[in-house]
Amino acid sequence: MRILVIALSGIGDALMFTPALIKLKENFPNVEIDALVMFKGAEDIYKRLAQVSAVHYYDFINSNPVAALRYLLRFRKKYNMTINVYPANRREYNLMSFIIGARKRAAVSYLRKNLLNFGFLNNVTIKENDNLHNVEENVKLCEKLINSPIDEIPDLQLNLTEEELLFGEKFLLEKNVSEKDIVIGFHPGCATFKNHIKRRWEPEKFIGLGKNLIKDFNAKILLFGGEDEEKLKSEIIEGINSSSAFSVRTKTLLQSAAVMKRCNVFVTNDSALMHIAAALKLKVIGIIGPTNKDYIYPWHTNHKLVSLNLDCSPCFYYSPKPLTCTRKDMKFKCIKNLSTNMVYKVVNEFLN
Repeated sequence: MRILVIALSGIGDALMFTPALIKLKENFPNVEIDALVMFKGAEDIYKRLAQVSAVHYYDFINSNPVAALRYLLRFRKKYNMTINVYPANRREYNLMSFIIGARKRAAVSYLRKNLLNFGFLNNVTIKENDNLHNVEENVKLCEKLINSPIDEIPDLQLNLTEEELLFGEKFLLEKNVSEKDIVIGFHPGCATFKNHIKRRWEPEKFIGLGKNLIKDFNAKILLFGGEDEEKLKSEIIEGINSSSAFSVRTKTLLQSAAVMKRCNVFVTNDSALMHIAAALKLKVIGIIGPTNKDYIYPWHTNHKLVSLNLDCSPCFYYSPKPLTCTRKDMKFKCIKNLSTNMVYKVVNEFLN
């Protein structure tokens, strides 16, 4: 028997499937489990897992449809089961699973747009529950596959090599970060597709927070994010205008994770790095605007969420449509009215 885990929706989503993956392998110890991903960070995470036999990486986003179809046909009828990692509420993901042609095609049946997105192509399903975390949704699906309840859900799985850990130590040494320093990590970015950039807390508020933390705690501020976020990080560093704030530039996601391990507190938008921080067991502060907090809070780690909890929130559920706001008084008020002082107070609670 062979199982293919289709983890295409994002790095954080792939990471949040790892507890279910552990339970799947425990119950099917002799089954070969492979993974299909389209983000290098997801590939890096999965290829370190003992539960995964092979990781297939393909850049579907930048590939033309014909080339992508040819690639998928390599897996045709080679798997007994495919699993679409939650959330995967897009017709492309359901079509991919169908094209691969496994006899069992497992996925969540979504409360919104399921029919429109070809959810009927899946034949082993559970009903989506808005009160459950992503990890719990994946575990519920796993329970159906193994036909047994799962009492204890594991942590997120993230394995760093000795080389990566040494990289982190060297980076911090070069930046003169000592063991006595209070180190605060910032991730001011997040995904930009489908208008998700509107989930970001404004740069000027990160600037104000950084200034306050340096003044009051003599903190070192580390700015994390991918290559496409360097301009954003530079803007914040210039605004803070202190030698105690600097950008963390690495070649891989897991090198960044090795540096993140040193953070006393990690302040982040709703992003993959929030879940990386959770896997590292950091103290995490999630700045949450339109997203359903039940879906995405940092799993199994000490965390606090900063949110206005407006009467219109949450308005972002898993759907392929772009993020929009229907408020008349202020668009995306849920994130724009989150003040620097609100987040500072929560950081202060963690540090005292």
